[in-house]
Amino acid sequence: MKRKSTKKKQQSLFPSTLEEVEKDLNEKALNSSPDFTMKVVETESNQRVGFYFLYSIIKPQVVYEQIISPIQKAKKTLDIKAIDNMIVLPNSKQESNIDEIAKKLLQGAVCIYIENDQSCLMHSVPLQEHRSIDRAETESLIFGPQMAFTGSIETNLNMVRNMIDTPHLKIERFILGNKIPNEIQMIYMNDIANEENVNELRKRLTSLQSEDIMNASVLSQKIEDNPYSFFPQYIVTELPDRFTYSIKEGKIGILVDNSSAGIVAPITFSSFFESTDDIYGRWVIGSFTRLMRMFAMIMSITLTPLYVAALTFHYEVIPEALLLSLGESRNRVPFPPLMETLILETMMEFIREAGARLPTKVGQTMGIVGGIVIGQAVVQAGFTSNILIILVALSALASFTTPDYVMGTSLRILRFPIILLAGTFGFVGIFFMVAFIIIHLLRLRSLHRPYTAPIYPFRFSDFDQSQVRIPFALNKRRATSLLPKKTKRKKSNADQHPLFNTKGKDIDE
Repeated sequence: MKRKSTKKKQQSLFPSTLEEVEKDLNEKALNSSPDFTMKVVETESNQRVGFYFLYSIIKPQVVYEQIISPIQKAKKTLDIKAIDNMIVLPNSKQESNIDEIAKKLLQGAVCIYIENDQSCLMHSVPLQEHRSIDRAETESLIFGPQMAFTGSIETNLNMVRNMIDTPHLKIERFILGNKIPNEIQMIYMNDIANEENVNELRKRLTSLQSEDIMNASVLSQKIEDNPYSFFPQYIVTELPDRFTYSIKEGKIGILVDNSSAGIVAPITFSSFFESTDDIYGRWVIGSFTRLMRMFAMIMSITLTPLYVAALTFHYEVIPEALLLSLGESRNRVPFPPLMETLILETMMEFIREAGARLPTKVGQTMGIVGGIVIGQAVVQAGFTSNILIILVALSALASFTTPDYVMGTSLRILRFPIILLAGTFGFVGIFFMVAFIIIHLLRLRSLHRPYTAPIYPFRFSDFDQSQVRIPFALNKRRATSLLPKKTKRKKSNADQHPLFNTKGKDIDE
């Protein structure tokens, strides 16, 4: 009994003097933080009121004008309820537990305490410094709104609400982490999103016990179906329009506080090769660019492995005229095709990584100049052939066509084991690795939904929602792969166009 009483006494500060509260908060809860501040005010009724806060994370002007000043001018005797009525700020809470008070102070709250009272009043007035709304850094658009998410979850939610102005937009709030809490918001259309998808994602978020969720990318990896896969199972995007378009299609979005990106789930493999530019542009252009990206993806992971396999084991597949050219080009090269290709691919990765880490203007110059100078130098030095330089450059360009940076990087990494198998077993090694990747993709799931839909399970009716883009007048349904509640879209003005609405009219009219 005595031990239990001691623990309870440690947790409670009240009733105490203002100085005792300051000492206990500073030493026991805040570890003598240098930005911890106490402001004491004596009212006209001779009451001493203390204000405790961390000055680095609160709005000082709001604290003085809307909290301290009204209390200082009070002429009658105050209590907690009277103070709460005087302050017009929202999110007030009465608290007497030292740990809870310290936790709220660290989140940008002000503790208001009347000396020798039984509890204090907490008001949240956090100062959040975030970058302004700007263009996306990792995703670019030709058409559409040229803006990206910021680090403020309130600003991000404001952009989402402005783009989806409907009462059917459902938002669920989660706080993850005990020692370092972080706010998460799950957003979906409650009349479209599949209930099983929503329940599964809610279950994963509530069961997650982690203190190191720094941003959306980290969270997406912690709630994936297969965290050991090379391929991302959720889309992490900086673009509000892509985020909101996915929600309107029946998917679920996640916003993370202090993160300038949102998560979209569930998704399919083909989703990583789609862009909102395909929607903003003409349907012919959108279809062509989607098919081109898929072809570029296949070319980026097979072009240099085919070169290695052909020159190492399968000279017979090379046309005679090209074989002579290859022989002349490789005449001075001292390395076998496998080593030659690995050296050049590694050098290309060095240039790409250096360009990404250097400042923007210097990085662009480094990528162009480094590629030209080093490429010409290695050919003249006899380290590689001209033809391989062309193939590596084409593979690199093809990998850059993928709109999603994470997927593009994953495909570039997969190229290396394919090259190794091509140099060891020839075409058999390439076919084995490609078959292994396809089997892995067929087994992969995103929120328990097929990753390779609509190819497997095969749904021809969904191809116009993924592989190609059809005109808006014909796009009257959503993809059924994610099992949305509503597959039919609402009729638009395009449906009333005379070309598509000829009922009861003569063809000449």
